[in-house]
Amino acid sequence: MSIAGDQKTEFTVPVWPALIIPILQVLSENGTLHRKDLFDRAAATAGLDEAARTETLNSGGLRYEHRMGWVLANTARAGWIDRPARGQYAINAVGRAWMAENPDGLTYGQAREVFAPFWPSQARKTPSHETDLPIPILEVLDPVEQIEDGINRIHQEVGEELLRRLRESHPDFFEQAVVNLLLKMGYGGVEQRGKRIGGTGDEGIDGIIDQDALGLDQVYIQAKRYKLGSNIGRETIQAFVGALHGFGATRGVFITTSAFTPAAISYTAGVPSRIILIDGQRLVTLMIKYLVGVQSKQTYAVVEVDDDFFD
Repeated sequence: MSIAGDQKTEFTVPVWPALIIPILQVLSENGTLHRKDLFDRAAATAGLDEAARTETLNSGGLRYEHRMGWVLANTARAGWIDRPARGQYAINAVGRAWMAENPDGLTYGQAREVFAPFWPSQARKTPSHETDLPIPILEVLDPVEQIEDGINRIHQEVGEELLRRLRESHPDFFEQAVVNLLLKMGYGGVEQRGKRIGGTGDEGIDGIIDQDALGLDQVYIQAKRYKLGSNIGRETIQAFVGALHGFGATRGVFITTSAFTPAAISYTAGVPSRIILIDGQRLVTLMIKYLVGVQSKQTYAVVEVDDDFFD
């Protein structure tokens, strides 16, 4: 999801109603299956490619497994599948009959009509003035993904504000901020060995991170506080590589509040030195992740029924 520009919710994994038929079909063909085996086979039946199978939630779980879990929850409530043992699922006669009558599955709107009677009362309420409106994107997501979508929108807004402030900050402040970020990410070890060295006569290096106590392994930093559209070109990266050679260094991180041109990216991939490029979008994403320049305002706990408790 983009940090800058229009907010979009785009996923490679199809919405959960599109996974109903693959789930029921696999159960119909294979009998009782463990949840993991069911998801693997249903993913193949649904034709999910590598991108869809590896797409993750912010929490780290696989999105397709999460959405298939939502299918299991809804079809179980509707009485289409049974759970004969912990983690095991099987389609029943009701589910087989429904699948025979609905071989093409359901759209989200149809799924809402079918399953809403089994949802908690608040979840199935639709305000009368919205009944003729298109289904909003959040209704296509299950509750956990709704939370993640809301967090993503907050992160987008915060990221845009971070970029604005960084671009308006003093160069010294920006250089120190990127050093702080790398230290917070774990570079510099437990002793937090890193410092800003920017200023007159810095020889093209704005900071150094010592990876060991003696400073034998070092990461050099270049930080450019540029406005949107003033992208870093190949020549600037070449100058940074030259500066690294002057220090006898082989690793560097180039961070900017703008972006890099394709020529700069291509050049970086071909040089012997290990150079990491961090543009403005990735910069603020990392700042938010490692809580640099931001603070955690509130934490929410997501709960689910503990099946082990009832077994």
